[in-house]
Amino acid sequence: MKKFTRILIANRGEVALRILRAAKELDIETVAVFSEADRNLLHLEYADRKICIGPGPSLQSYLDIPKIISAAEITDVDAIHPGYGFLAENAHFAEICKSCSIEFIGPSVEAIRALGDKGKARELAKKVGVPCVPGSQGILPDDKEALRVAHEFGYPVIIKAVAGGGGRGMRVAHNDVSLVNGFLQARAEAEAAFKNPDVYLEKFIEKPRHVEIQLLADHYGEIVHLGERDCSLQRRHQKVIEESPSPGLPEETRQAMGEAAKKLARAAGYHNAGTCEFLVDREGKFYFIEVNTRVQVEHPVTELVTGIDIIKEQIRIACGEPLGYTQSDIQLRGVAIECRINAEDPANNFKPSPGLITKFQAPGGFGVRVDTHIYSGYRVPPHYDSMIGKLIVHQRTRDEAIATMRRALDELKVEGIATNVPLLKEIFRHFHFLRGKVHTGLIEEYFMG
Repeated sequence: MKKFTRILIANRGEVALRILRAAKELDIETVAVFSEADRNLLHLEYADRKICIGPGPSLQSYLDIPKIISAAEITDVDAIHPGYGFLAENAHFAEICKSCSIEFIGPSVEAIRALGDKGKARELAKKVGVPCVPGSQGILPDDKEALRVAHEFGYPVIIKAVAGGGGRGMRVAHNDVSLVNGFLQARAEAEAAFKNPDVYLEKFIEKPRHVEIQLLADHYGEIVHLGERDCSLQRRHQKVIEESPSPGLPEETRQAMGEAAKKLARAAGYHNAGTCEFLVDREGKFYFIEVNTRVQVEHPVTELVTGIDIIKEQIRIACGEPLGYTQSDIQLRGVAIECRINAEDPANNFKPSPGLITKFQAPGGFGVRVDTHIYSGYRVPPHYDSMIGKLIVHQRTRDEAIATMRRALDELKVEGIATNVPLLKEIFRHFHFLRGKVHTGLIEEYFMG
């Protein structure tokens, strides 16, 4: 069994700091790469080595594979942790790491290809009996085929990019005209974002809940799920609030979803951390939609209710260690809720708000966790995702967790830029949220009118 001496963190912001801290506690040296726009990132102060890999734009830095591999070879690292976003689900990057004898801290190249492509993942799910949303058999070659499939299942439908994520390359259509327009727009957006224009079509389930299952799998055939996270509160397909366990989800549904996720992972020969995402309709039926072959932004809520450090587990699994526990050992305790703190202005159509943070004051107290890379004097660059941190709470009950989150949001101070904190405060007092009656359209329905 190998032991890593040094790993490179191929990411930025709060996730880079999160990975660095886990590595330090495992007595592993860290190498941080950064762009010219990120010279003031917090984790650079703590890394054992740091290397600038290019200008601010992602394509010239965090998405530039040759530069990252060069940095890894120069610093003689054993492994690369990709975090989430950027190259985290890029099978080509994982393959290059392998060819350079650098361990990719994530699933195998084959698993990424089998599950990272949504079309292939759906095919595998159907093959092993995991319920899927009705839709096209594969990639749509043109708008005529899209119209044919839409007429077969009936409107509304949703067009999705096979390589998509973060809501990009997705369009909902309610008639023929919006379908043709949405098909062309989704293809163009997918080509620009992922260099892959392929799209497929699904029946659009109205007002569903978005529930995902966290998986961990070692190299010896042990696969466990760590319960579920409810990610229904979204804006334009971007998650805003996540919680575990999902409010009101029956135990038999939770177990069925967990077993379905494990069955799919086993069929793909999966190892490391991954997430299987489902939609749950108003009748309580669940449908597979995709697998995220990486760690998720919202992994802290699962860590808090299970007591398992998912980032450390990723590193240990990549080192060849067995999980050391089985499904019967996994117990969920209490309720955890996470808010994504974004540098954006809800009062101005969520316009991004880069700039200088003149004051940052983090909340604290029992049951409060803050994952962030910002500080007073930090300048938020304009080149990247608007998320600047995550505020997570953990308490015995959902009511207690909501009360703690309200208090923590009141304590949180981020001055100099606009954030989505005012919107979050509204949501945590909304009667539908308080009752756990959430769905993916709730924010648009009640807070964006």
